[in-house]
Amino acid sequence: MEILRKNRLKKTDVYDTYWRFACERQNIFLKRLSDWEADLTSDPILKHYKFTNTYRVNDRVSQYLIRNVIYSDAFNEEDLLFRILLFKIFNKIETWEKLKLTLGEITYKNFDIGLYSKVLDDMFNNNERIYSGAYIMSSGKHFFGNKRKYLNHLYLISMIMKDKFSLKVKRCKSLEDVFILLKKYPTIGDFLAYQYAIDINYSDVTSFDENDFVMPGPGAKAGIRKCFFDIGSYTESDVIKYMVDNQEYEFQKLGLDFFNLWGRDLKLIDCQNIFCETDKYAREKHPDIMDKNGRKRIKQIYKKNTNKIDYMYPPKWNIVRS
Repeated sequence: MEILRKNRLKKTDVYDTYWRFACERQNIFLKRLSDWEADLTSDPILKHYKFTNTYRVNDRVSQYLIRNVIYSDAFNEEDLLFRILLFKIFNKIETWEKLKLTLGEITYKNFDIGLYSKVLDDMFNNNERIYSGAYIMSSGKHFFGNKRKYLNHLYLISMIMKDKFSLKVKRCKSLEDVFILLKKYPTIGDFLAYQYAIDINYSDVTSFDENDFVMPGPGAKAGIRKCFFDIGSYTESDVIKYMVDNQEYEFQKLGLDFFNLWGRDLKLIDCQNIFCETDKYAREKHPDIMDKNGRKRIKQIYKKNTNKIDYMYPPKWNIVRS
């Protein structure tokens, strides 16, 4: 990747905070691995509020996707892509488990909108949350015409799969191609298309370098605006590439001992996510540096989840935990 000339990027104080946050959040992850009950950090902001991991793959939902949705058994490519789409549309572990408990093994050949919607109807009527709050999904009502958001999304999945999706994914030559393919379907915009492309790429259906392509989401763009008061003629994607290219230099410059993911450096998807989390972190750390969205508070309070994670990574990454 092209390394941007440093004098073109005019930085704020939040820029160094980006790297300090990334290092300390990774330290928390590593400490939790060795001692679940340990006092994980002295940072009062990280103690009080919830932030995603420095590496996206270490977040609870990503770990569940990898172990329980993608690599739980041997599935053909059509079933595997269906499972990934179904899980990610709702992005909630409890919804997946309720569907599986009620309907049995989840595969495309057994997909029935009526049966699936009945399970979701029951959840809705029992005031159970169906969707994660991590992503904002368009309801799809304008396109599919159903009152219930989840029913429109079942029809969306059906549309995608009937469009020979598995064959089209296999024809993709890059991560960007998968992104472009996903964007063609209703209710899937830039942010979700990129996130879904990354999730598909955890599987063996595709095997693209995560540094091939990035699409910054709204949160990442807000973080970039806080880290830089001027990025010149460069795009937000260029800036994220700059962070990937300069990570080792920046950690060393600040005297930070950053322990990567057992040899795996930060990728574009990780640096994109860190910008999003830095935007939130800076609301407390740098309250004087406001973004145009006007947000001043961090909404999610940290609550320890007592369910331990048995971390697993795509086998093709060849990660060996030490």
